[in-house]
Amino acid sequence: MSDGAVRLKSDFLEVDISPQGAEMVALRDRHGHDLLWNGDPAFWTGRAPLLFPIVGRLPNDQLVHDGKVYPMAQHGFARRRAFTLEEATDQAVRLALHDDEETRKQYPFAFSLTVTYRLEEATLTLEAEVANTGAGVLPASFGFHPAFRWPLPYGGTRADHRLVFEKAEAEAIHRPVGGLLSTATEPNPAVDAILEPTDALFERDALILLDLRSHHVRFGVPGEPGLEVAFPDMPHLGIWSKPGAPFLCIEPWAGYASPEDGPAEFIDKPGLSLLAPGASKRFAMTVRWLPDVGRLIGPHEVEG
Repeated sequence: MSDGAVRLKSDFLEVDISPQGAEMVALRDRHGHDLLWNGDPAFWTGRAPLLFPIVGRLPNDQLVHDGKVYPMAQHGFARRRAFTLEEATDQAVRLALHDDEETRKQYPFAFSLTVTYRLEEATLTLEAEVANTGAGVLPASFGFHPAFRWPLPYGGTRADHRLVFEKAEAEAIHRPVGGLLSTATEPNPAVDAILEPTDALFERDALILLDLRSHHVRFGVPGEPGLEVAFPDMPHLGIWSKPGAPFLCIEPWAGYASPEDGPAEFIDKPGLSLLAPGASKRFAMTVRWLPDVGRLIGPHEVEG
């Protein structure tokens, strides 16, 4: 287990969460098979970073507020900050981050970010709550960025894996252009709610689905165990890998990168949540282990 990480355990899954970035750093099934990417720097050092207070990039990596410029790196600063461990049991852990002198150099707003992981049987729930602790409006986005093994450790090659959407996704997709959201679109590569991930698909970076119909996707080889990622209240989805990399990121988002032709002032950026003083907003996703990724089973039907 990573230094300082907290471990959650059930009869089906084992999860390690690091206070650094409140990031999930390991996810294993009951037999010890690794399901989460290990952060190998040969490909990508992330594992499952949390994206706050932005998703994607801002123009010139700068946040502009009331005409003043603040440096803000891609996906924000939460993934690089140490969170305070507030509670930990075998089934749940809660961590928190609050604004301080360093955050206000990048993001001139008062906030609290509380992240809770709960493990129940074969389902891991990740919940983030953003609260406005200041006197003005809090503009923020939040995103999840878990990277799963591709291939998963059950059978079949990378080419055998499928990403199965809850519903058919026919709307055009966007791509990042220099980290910003392209104004151009292209046809959705999913066919009849099924996406076949390939290296060629990611030669031009991520797939960005803004007009998402589905609330969950399933990943794996039909006939083999796999994972379901559910995101009932997250309106957007990013899907990303690098050609040849043994991971696939399935990223539920509430927010997205600045459009190529977007406004200069941060508060006018599309995709933001605008929280009034004292208000808060919840963002959540679940990861569920499935005995057969190709079989439809109910939320409480979990087989060994």
